[in-house]
Amino acid sequence: MDYHNKLVLAPMVRVGTLPFRLLAAEYGADITYGEEIIDHKILKCERRVNEHIGSIDFVEKGTESVVFRTCNEERKRVVFQIGTSDAVRALTVAQMVCNDVAAVDINMGCPKSFSLSGGMGAALLTKPDLIHDILTTLRRNLNIPVTCKIRLLKSPQDTVELARRIEKTGVSALAVHGRKVADRPRDPAKWSEIADVVTALSIPVIANGDVFEHDDFYRIKLATGASSVMVARGALWNASIFSSQCKLPWEDVKREYVRKSILWDNDIKSTKHTLKEMIMHYSCLELAEGKAVIKSNSLADLAFKLGNSMERINTMILLLETDSWSIKVDKVVWGRILMIYARSHAEAFLGWINSASRGNSKLLWLRSSPNAVKLEVSEHLFLVGL
Repeated sequence: MDYHNKLVLAPMVRVGTLPFRLLAAEYGADITYGEEIIDHKILKCERRVNEHIGSIDFVEKGTESVVFRTCNEERKRVVFQIGTSDAVRALTVAQMVCNDVAAVDINMGCPKSFSLSGGMGAALLTKPDLIHDILTTLRRNLNIPVTCKIRLLKSPQDTVELARRIEKTGVSALAVHGRKVADRPRDPAKWSEIADVVTALSIPVIANGDVFEHDDFYRIKLATGASSVMVARGALWNASIFSSQCKLPWEDVKREYVRKSILWDNDIKSTKHTLKEMIMHYSCLELAEGKAVIKSNSLADLAFKLGNSMERINTMILLLETDSWSIKVDKVVWGRILMIYARSHAEAFLGWINSASRGNSKLLWLRSSPNAVKLEVSEHLFLVGL
């Protein structure tokens, strides 16, 4: 993977799932980091090919919850970030995912108490020997790039010294968040201290901090001399920040995110969290839209509550009855909405089938199989148990 002149989506917990990564890439992100995943969590998983939606899933044994989901489309740009405090566990995790991702990254910057108490994230910044052990172990045993993401230390000199030690492990690049562990998001990022790291190293440095508009990519790159630029909150609020054309209205970006979440069967909690962050930045959760997101219990609820619900239902019925789909992806997306809706609103769905199928030969076969309603959508065949 090339780390020069790249626009990079930062790792964000509960945000950086597959739909959001694909959304960012669609708008122009060159490299997309997944959310940090703790080593203990992924070690409980098994890899499965999900032919139903075309994804590769790492599913937790026992709970059947998807811990990490990816697809072939993002294979050459997705970075798997590991939360760890142990070289052996980190290597085991990396070997589990290395054939499905472009690179692995070690989180050394998270200041949250959960990470710190487990010796992970920013706790590693004070343990250079452990950092060396983890990174060299990965480098010696993997054939994909290994990187890490750090924060600034107490002094610029301390940061540069640690960065030099990290460079000696053979990592392909180093991401630097221009804030210290004690800093809050409202505190300005210290671009000048990122510049000190860039000057001291020969490997690519990815600058991160206070990138909120597309022009900020060029501003921070010029100020720091960094090879590439990483953005977190600016992308969370509006992923079209990566576009060199112009930033799109956030409502359009929001709708596309919901579409992708449905298409890839994203976790409802992650989807709601991301939507709430968008809404809180541009609007208010106390208004109708925010309340609709909070009350939603499924992806189908989100699809119906965001915007004109009746219009969406009527559109689905029209598409199914006439088979007049505008573009192929719409056919798949609406099919998944209908599938999810059928699961959670079985009685209403069967009522619609009984009504709509009268005089419509295309829908008569739906009435004949009330216990396994088959919805043939594009090249997919969804079996919906009612």
